[in-house]
Amino acid sequence: MIQAAKFWDRIADKYATSKIKDPEGYQFTLERTRSYLGPQDKVLEIGAGTGTTALELAPAVGHITITDVSPEMIRIGKAKADAQGVTNVDFRVADAQLQGVSGPFDAILAHNVLHLVEDLPGALGRVHDLLAPGGVFISKTFCKPSRGGAWIYYVMRLALPLMQLIGKAPYVAVMSIEELEATLSSHGFKIVESGNFPAKELRRYIVARR
Repeated sequence: MIQAAKFWDRIADKYATSKIKDPEGYQFTLERTRSYLGPQDKVLEIGAGTGTTALELAPAVGHITITDVSPEMIRIGKAKADAQGVTNVDFRVADAQLQGVSGPFDAILAHNVLHLVEDLPGALGRVHDLLAPGGVFISKTFCKPSRGGAWIYYVMRLALPLMQLIGKAPYVAVMSIEELEATLSSHGFKIVESGNFPAKELRRYIVARR
């Protein structure tokens, strides 16, 4: 946890000011996520960074708990919430094992983070425990291309070990879509929606119900 926190702390300011690369795809998945949420729902987001997505969703729910491994990300997120006047959120420094976080939650979100989790089985077990019966786990995860795929994936795969060695990249474990869905199913989740938005996107959007 300490190494991951230091990495994300170091890039927090740059991360906070970076633009969304695919605004159309982001808005589509944001609306899909919002469609599963209700005005009284208690929601948790894992690895929320500076809370951009959680703050977008906050008006549609009762309360959101925003977590991230990086204290600096959380500090920036709190400042954003204050500036936007969003009051139905709280922020906690926590990794994907969510120590000290109490449920139950109606929905748990994990956008662009599962491939960065070192103990994914442990994290999914914890998510399952924190979800209310019938609650939803909504994730968007970078996955291996099934065939062919964007050249950037292969460049990343070659460059990643060196970047990690010099501290320029975090832990990354990329699964295929089939492997990811099988892992979710093995931890007691029933997948109710799964797709790539847009179709060429390497990040798989999955909604799974406890």
